[in-house]
Parts: sequence; structure tokens; C-alpha cells
Amino acid sequence: MNSAKTVFLCAINNVLSGACNEDCKFCTQSVRYKAAIERYTFKAEEQVLQEAREAAANGALGYCLVTAGKGLDDRMTDTIARLARRLSTELPNLRLIACNGTAGEEQLRYLKTHGIASYNHNLETSERYYPSICTTHSWQERYATCEAVRSVGLSLCSGGIFGMGESPEDQESLLQSLCTLNPDSVPLNFYIPNPALPIPERTIDREGALAVIRRTRQLLPDLPLLMVAGGREALFGGAEQSMFEAGANAIVIGNYLTTPGEAPDRDRQRLRELGYTIATECHGT
Repeated sequence: MNSAKTVFLCAINNVLSGACNEDCKFCTQSVRYKAAIERYTFKAEEQVLQEAREAAANGALGYCLVTAGKGLDDRMTDTIARLARRLSTELPNLRLIACNGTAGEEQLRYLKTHGIASYNHNLETSERYYPSICTTHSWQERYATCEAVRSVGLSLCSGGIFGMGESPEDQESLLQSLCTLNPDSVPLNFYIPNPALPIPERTIDREGALAVIRRTRQLLPDLPLLMVAGGREALFGGAEQSMFEAGANAIVIGNYLTTPGEAPDRDRQRLRELGYTIATECHGT
């Protein structure tokens, strides 16, 4: 991003919801916790296309196709590739991101050849703390997927969730691990409590979140996109400028996976009021 007063907008589409057998304690899409969320198999292609058009009209440059589940299988890979090919043809200015869990090099290459530009796979927390929030797969497996993304030449989007009971040392360890991956985009999420989930409350406040943003920018000064994603409305509603002053330059607009976000037109209006320009093209990511 060329200007410190320019903000990049990204939107996500939960194209397959609530059908995950993993036990991640932060995630309402796990079937184990029986959270009251909407659950469905793959959305119709036309619905995804229409929702992508709406996101583009709201200023989104990045568009992420997300699926619930541990990782890619043949059917999911084919479905995401088909969606990507259609979207890249009809909305060529959208930068397509896939977020489909653990993945191997062959699957990632296939997505890349069909129009996916970036793959999102978050480390979530530190290697030490990860077994406290998930036991059905390992942190090392997540890290290996991120390495595979890099190896096939896709842009890497990787970040984590803060406020899940981790220590400051865990937060630092996560950020140091992200540095070793040299990502192009780092989404910072802040835990959103749900009565169905085993993690009872968010253990980070606004000042703590700002410290995470500042530290991420300090460790990755040339990072193209430092994004504030899930939990933004709860921690920064009415205080958005502080995020950007701390080093963020991107946000997610619209709804998240299973929780509502701010209305995109309100976000755009707020950015204008604060004197920020919404990015119209993406460089170096």
C-alpha cells in the first residue's frame, strides 16, 4: 500500500458452514459444541457470484472463499477451483483467496491454476498453547500447510486469534512464528465468545489488542497487509482510528463466518470521516 491513509477492504464468503468434526474450542463451526449457527453444504454457484458482486460493489478487493472442515479433499478442491474460475472471469478485479484448512502442494497448485491468488491458513496461537485449544490436529500441521502455500508460489495469508486465554509469551511466540513464514497478509482476530464454546470469555481488551497490532507491525514493517478481522466491532467500534495508527491498513467488511459484522456502507462512511482512502488496487500481495 503506497499511502498510510489508504485502507484495503476484504470480504469473506462462508461457502460451506458448520460441518467440521475438529474440536477447536474457539470455533462455532465444530459440530461438537452444537452452537446455534446456520449449517449448510456448498452454496449454489450463482449465490456465491451474487454475494461476490455485492462485496466488490462495497469496495472489497480481496474475496475469501471459506469452507468448514479440517482440510481440502478432492470434492472441495474441485468446488473451490470451479468457483474461482467463474469469479475470476466475471469479477477480474477481485483478488481471490481460499481458506479451506490443511492442504498439500498438489491441491494448492490446482487452486492456483484456477484463479486463486492467495491461501489463508492461520496458525491461531503459539505452538505451546495450541494443544489447549485443539486436540484433533496439531499446530505443526498448520505450519506445514503455510509452508506448502509458499512453496507453490501462492501468496500466504496467515495470522491468529488473540484473547483465548493465552499468555503474553504465547502471543509473542505466535508472532515470531509468523515472521518465519514471511506472509503477505496477517489477519489479527480477537476471540468472539459464544455460550456454546468451551472458552468462556475474551481475555484481551482494546489496549491489549492495540499492543498486538503495534508489535506485529514492528516485527513485520514491510508487511503489505496487516488486517484487523474477527472481533473488530467488539473491540474497536468507535475507535477505528487507533487500529490504523497502531499499524493496521486493512479490515474485513461485512459478515464473518458465523457472526455478523458491521454494515459495509457504515464502515466506508466511517473511513471517509476519519480521512482514509479506500484502496482501489492491490500491489505486492
